[in-house]
Amino acid sequence: MVALLAWPGALAIGLSLGLLGSGGSILTVPVLVYLVGQDEKLAIASSLAIVGIISIVASIPYIRRGEIDWRNVWLFGIPGMMGTYLGAWSATYVSGLFQLTVFALVMIAAAFLMLRPLNLENNVGRVRSRRHIAMDGLVVGMVTGFVGVGGGFLVVPALVLLGGLTMHRAVATSLIIIAMKSLVGFAKYATVLQANGIQIDVEVILFITAFGIAGSFAGIAIAQRVSTEKLQHVFGLFLIVMGVYILGTSGFQLIN
Repeated sequence: MVALLAWPGALAIGLSLGLLGSGGSILTVPVLVYLVGQDEKLAIASSLAIVGIISIVASIPYIRRGEIDWRNVWLFGIPGMMGTYLGAWSATYVSGLFQLTVFALVMIAAAFLMLRPLNLENNVGRVRSRRHIAMDGLVVGMVTGFVGVGGGFLVVPALVLLGGLTMHRAVATSLIIIAMKSLVGFAKYATVLQANGIQIDVEVILFITAFGIAGSFAGIAIAQRVSTEKLQHVFGLFLIVMGVYILGTSGFQLIN
């Protein structure tokens, strides 16, 4: 049975996705580590599976409406999958605590982007070279594989700045890319964990995923009544607090 404390955490993941269109995946690892009590590497692997499944479900309405830019899915997504595999592979050579420390830094970077969002409107329609898009996909993919986040806060700006997409199409397209990267990363982690005798907890993955999807529907409904900008600032501040806490606890354990 999944710990009772994990229920609000799972709902928070979905609420964030529904309210802001991103940020849910960056909550998944802390929920799994601190509320469910999973080992860091198992939490990162489970996070990738959860993020991948939620992204697939969330992308279905966009696919039906034809709002996915498939050119950028392949240009960004395939190198992203390669990067995710490399990130997951490289993670086998470092401790889970080190990964959690890097994760905290990524969390703080995400908070900075939410508190001071980039001005992307002037970049719509300015498509950069395929090489730049592919390289960015590779780098973001490595972050995904190493610390277990979908990276929507990095993928969406990249699709606007490099792919020339509108914000709406970038959000829609990012969901497919995040799903591709996350599921590849999970597959790599699953083989590594199996080789080390660590069992994937399917019940936890399905539970968090189900509550995350339910929470996202609630978030979408709430988003129509509140200011997204204010929510981004509150969530950004929350990420800073969480990031500093994780950085402090994991860093202290690394030193000792």
